[in-house]
Amino acid sequence: MDDLDREILGILRRDSRTPYTEIADRVGTSEGTVRNRVERLIDDGVIERFTIATQTGNVKAMIEVSVDVDVDTHAVSGQIAEWPEVDFVWQVSGEEDIVFVADCADTQGVNDLITQARELEEVVSTKTRLILNEQLGGQ
Repeated sequence: MDDLDREILGILRRDSRTPYTEIADRVGTSEGTVRNRVERLIDDGVIERFTIATQTGNVKAMIEVSVDVDVDTHAVSGQIAEWPEVDFVWQVSGEEDIVFVADCADTQGVNDLITQARELEEVVSTKTRLILNEQLGGQ
C-alpha cells in the first residue's frame, strides 16, 4: 500500500459513496486507476466492507467487557458482533478484553444490551460509556 492508496482510503472512510471520478480529481489520477486500486484493496482484504454512519437520534454507547482468563475472546466477540444493535466489536488490551459500540433506540435498549452481555457465561464484568458526540477523524 502506497501514499495514493492511503489518500483513496482516507476519502472513502469519510464517505464510502464518493464517486471514483471525484476521488480521481481529488488525488490527481484517473478514474480507472482509482477503480483498480479500490478493487485491489478489496481483494487484498485491506477494505473489509463499506458501511454507513447514521445520525438516528438513538442512544450510542461503548460497552467494555471483561471475560475470564481462559476464555477465547475471539469467540465471545463473534457472538456479540451478531447482535443487531452492535456497530463495532474490538478485542483490546488493557483492563477490559472486548469493547463494542451499540446503537440503541433508547437507554432501555442500552440497558437490555448490557444485561445480554452480562448473561454470557464468559463475561465477568462490564463498563458502559454513553457516547455524547461523534466526529470523523482527519477533518
